Amino acid sequence: MQKTALVTGGNKGIGLEVTKAFLALDYDVIILARDFKNFELSTHPKIKTIAFDLVQVDAIAALIASLPAIDILINNAGIMYAIPYQNYTNDHINTMLKVNLEAPVKLIEEVAKTMIEKGGRIVNNTSIAGQIGHPDIWYGITKAGLINATKSFSKIFEGKIIINAVAPSPVATDMLNTIPQARQEAFLKSVISKRFAQPEEIAKTIVWLSTESPEYINGTVIDINNGSFPR
Repeated sequence: MQKTALVTGGNKGIGLEVTKAFLALDYDVIILARDFKNFELSTHPKIKTIAFDLVQVDAIAALIASLPAIDILINNAGIMYAIPYQNYTNDHINTMLKVNLEAPVKLIEEVAKTMIEKGGRIVNNTSIAGQIGHPDIWYGITKAGLINATKSFSKIFEGKIIINAVAPSPVATDMLNTIPQARQEAFLKSVISKRFAQPEEIAKTIVWLSTESPEYINGTVIDINNGSFPR
């Protein structure tokens, strides 16, 4: 039976690598993103692209209701401003809360309505920022909240839906460019291999959790930080 994966932010960075991996497994892939400028797979027959801003949390229910039943949800999209916390405006805070936390939770709630009957898997892309003290306080708060939501939903779903998260340290994507150079250099000193993670490494873990990992791995956060936060 043909399966469908919904990937937010599946048009670039980690999300693009996740999309490619699902295509290699012959999944249909629905991608939600703000725009698809320069998206290299826009004409692929197994991809459906939907231009959608996750700030529109109130529109998510109708959107999911209009789509085929989702077998796998990957909450990958997120934003980071990398500015001093005292410079955050109310707009910064509200947008980050909606995109990084409220929208993923709402997507989980909506896809679960059909997924709960037949089973399925959900993976949330969180961050090491949700586990440690982080200069971008609101970013860390949203990622910590998504980690908690992962654990909470795993208990609510009682094994009928498998839900896990990954918590990467900085990854070599466009988002890395928002992090000040001094912070990048300090981070590189803390990792074993003295390099940033590659998006393919995170994507492989996400796809494994959403397809092949044992069902006993449920409500778990997989750290992908190369020793920068051993625990």
